[in-house]
Amino acid sequence: MRRQVAKLLERAIAKLPDTFRPVFVMREVEGLSVEETAEALQIPKETVKTRLFRARRRLQQELDPTLREALHGAFPFAGADCDGLTERVLARFLADPDR
Repeated sequence: MRRQVAKLLERAIAKLPDTFRPVFVMREVEGLSVEETAEALQIPKETVKTRLFRARRRLQQELDPTLREALHGAFPFAGADCDGLTERVLARFLADPDR
């Protein structure tokens, strides 16, 4: 599952506009500071912050529906199993409430 999420993220990053992608990669992947990123790209620090914010927002919009769909049903409610466990716990508690 981790590999699948990584691939989804890689594809989403690749779709970012050319102005956002380098800022996102330098800050979030390579761990550069705002100052280092600004210097490397020769842009103001404020521009780095704005582009990173916008890149994150686009990635969130891109990934949200995909991840929701991928996770739907991944953790199903166990239904009868949960009911059975609940009944056993309650029966034990009712038989010996001091336990």
